[in-house]
Amino acid sequence: MLTPHHDGSPLHVSTQHPALGEVVRVRLRVPEGAVGADGAPIGPLAWVGTRSNPNREPRFDEARRMPPAEPADGGERDAAAAAGERESGRPGVDGSAGWSWWEAEVGVENRVHGYRWLLVGDDGRQHWLNQVGLSGVETRDRDDFKLVAHAAAPEWVAESVLYQVFPDRFAKSGDAPFDRLRASGELPEWAIAADWGDALDPVPPGRSKQVFGGDLDGVRERLDHLVGLGVNLLYLTPVFPARSNHRYDASTFDRVDDLLGGDEALVRLVEAAHARGIRVIGDLTSNHSGDAHEWFRTAQADPESAEREFYSFTDDEADGGHGYESWLGVPSLPKFDWSSAELRRRFVEGPDSVVAKYLRAPYSLDGWRIDVANMTGRLGEVDLNAEVRQAIRRTMLDVNPDTMLIGESTNDGADDFQGDEWHGAMTYAPLTRPLWSWLQEPGSPAGGGIGFALGQVPTFTGGQFVDAHLRFAAGYPWRTRLGTMNALDTHDTPRFATHARPGTVPVAFGLAVTLPGVPVVWAGDEFGLTGVDGEASRTPMPWGSEESASVAPVLEAYRALVALRRANPVLATGGIRWLAVSDDAVAFVRESAEASVLVFATRAAATLTVAPGALGAAAGPDAATRVFGEAALTASERGLELTAEGPEFAVWALPGVRVPGASVVE
Repeated sequence: MLTPHHDGSPLHVSTQHPALGEVVRVRLRVPEGAVGADGAPIGPLAWVGTRSNPNREPRFDEARRMPPAEPADGGERDAAAAAGERESGRPGVDGSAGWSWWEAEVGVENRVHGYRWLLVGDDGRQHWLNQVGLSGVETRDRDDFKLVAHAAAPEWVAESVLYQVFPDRFAKSGDAPFDRLRASGELPEWAIAADWGDALDPVPPGRSKQVFGGDLDGVRERLDHLVGLGVNLLYLTPVFPARSNHRYDASTFDRVDDLLGGDEALVRLVEAAHARGIRVIGDLTSNHSGDAHEWFRTAQADPESAEREFYSFTDDEADGGHGYESWLGVPSLPKFDWSSAELRRRFVEGPDSVVAKYLRAPYSLDGWRIDVANMTGRLGEVDLNAEVRQAIRRTMLDVNPDTMLIGESTNDGADDFQGDEWHGAMTYAPLTRPLWSWLQEPGSPAGGGIGFALGQVPTFTGGQFVDAHLRFAAGYPWRTRLGTMNALDTHDTPRFATHARPGTVPVAFGLAVTLPGVPVVWAGDEFGLTGVDGEASRTPMPWGSEESASVAPVLEAYRALVALRRANPVLATGGIRWLAVSDDAVAFVRESAEASVLVFATRAAATLTVAPGALGAAAGPDAATRVFGEAALTASERGLELTAEGPEFAVWALPGVRVPGASVVE
């Protein structure tokens, strides 16, 4: 894939935190022998530059070709050779061989400032480069590279490996409230008690009412498992009182559910997690409450109350409806009406809001995941979504700017994720669904659930996987991509391992830890758990099985891959170039000035050839250090050969990229 390259990483953008009005230097790399989107050589270039879109008006800025990087030994470069390159118009080198670098200056005129590259050949052909890739025709604004002048995410967000816990199913403490309440006959009337080893009940009411009794002190007592796994960010699904095991139907936001141990248990958990270097984020439902919520009950009982305006009541009760708007028509989940100023004040705005309360001591959460964020404030012709998410972000910046905000969006939600509110997305379109289509057994049932269609998982080639991934990821600014969840599965989906092709679980999780974004472990994945849909995937953790023959290899693979991510900072913030793709294999490199990492992933026996010069002359087998996997890396006349004998995930460490005007970092 010898094509021009640019991404949002520090190799190509002079600052990750531009201010409004700042001039940012952006760099393009063009390989010698580069080809266009049609596969024909691009040839000598008559003009290179950027096309921005400030205030919705096009602006072109010409780029200058940069002088080559200094030799690694500090020696002088052959001046005659440099002069010859300038006269011939042929590409120079980046210090590794065969690349020219071009730099343009882009003024950040809008809070989200889009730009793309334009290369015009001597033959008059135009080559446009945006986040999707290279095109021979003009491209869409939504796929532009983007400079974002809003407040940036904390640096720790991109460095995180996230572990998701569904509290009822994770662990019971030695003094679990569930056991005490069950013994005294004081369990909530809605709860259907189950023992830890019982089978899940997939049929309502058990589907949402079956309670196994996990609690927050149980999570705290198992934090050493998270430490051993290497994760550094814990995400808890809702902890507020409700009438279901999932608690997305909150009856109040003022306290933590007594079944989970109450407020004090959350404080103990966060303190213990912080002591181990693990941050903790909570889960809020900004789209709806439960129908037992104190606000909703007041609204129903008193049409003159302030709470009446918190919800969208209708007159359809006489026609068999339930008289109010709800999430997907589910009566137990009445939808908020965000035109209410009082709702905003209580829930999301200011120091006394729910959003603020749990970020402050004594709770000290490190951020929020917002449930069905894409639906919040949207109903028919009304769309208040941006106002709500911006209010949440403002409150968090005021209370503690060192916190994370992530929003759930089950489909293509890129328009909502332009850097002004969310630090990242919990979404399925850029990675989860394409990865399933590449690595699931053909004909596997999709299982339904949030984020997944009914029917069968479509079967993709490696090329289709990469195309789908790039198509959806292209809608996000670079730094939003770095905070977006790379999830194989979640509590709302089937477990990935349920229908995975043999040997591909490490391949899938390896891609999650090496592609841009925050890797996600849904509690139980590391035990090899399966589940045919979102409810069935919420299996109680099989503690005590860690040394069993079926679990130990999976657990070890997860530990090793998390360690790989944590040991290589380039995987958190480095750029990415796709190198080669076939039906059964993909290869890419993550790059920074300090280090590079070559990644090779296969679902079957395969060989990929990386074109000569794609990694530079110094990046041959002798310069590569194997850090994971068993695949072979050899040199041939055609370039570098990557070979696997079956499903394989392999990684090699390589030298950093030599930046023009600086010596290489060894």
